[in-house]
Amino acid sequence: MKPAPNDRSAGVPRAVAGASRPRAPLWATLTATFFGAGRLKPGPGTWGSLATVMLWALASSRIPVADRVWATIIAAAAVTLIGIPAATLVARSSGLKDPQFVVIDEVAGQLVTLIAVPLGWKTFLVGLILFRVFDIWKPFPIRRLERLPEGTGIVVDDLGAGLYALAIMHLLLHFGLLTK
Repeated sequence: MKPAPNDRSAGVPRAVAGASRPRAPLWATLTATFFGAGRLKPGPGTWGSLATVMLWALASSRIPVADRVWATIIAAAAVTLIGIPAATLVARSSGLKDPQFVVIDEVAGQLVTLIAVPLGWKTFLVGLILFRVFDIWKPFPIRRLERLPEGTGIVVDDLGAGLYALAIMHLLLHFGLLTK
């Protein structure tokens, strides 16, 4: 059986017909799909990233400037620590190695991209675009990170994409090519 187009689990067998898999717990499904953003079409990863940027713009505007960098780091770490087991449970229940509807990885990677980034629509838009480019492109060694087991591989490759996007963001900010 061939995987559906754009199925990130290409080459991984689907669940055997008639075989019953245990459902993932509700907390894991809500977390892994970022409260349903991963079910939006087309491009669930982009929807997950967009939801992250919008929520972080709202949340971070209420955090004192002196605390924003640490708040972003803590948020990215918390999403990662909760997202890995959630992604593992949902991937197992779906029978797919890396289901498209699991977007908690995009949430974690997008937050990494926004570490120490000034609040502003331009910086958020550029951060969104840069993260999505690196998440889709997966330059070395990001593709290798996908080989890590289960939820770790699902989430950690997006952290790598977030680090690439973060570096470019800060170069653009440093050289004045991007202002808020």
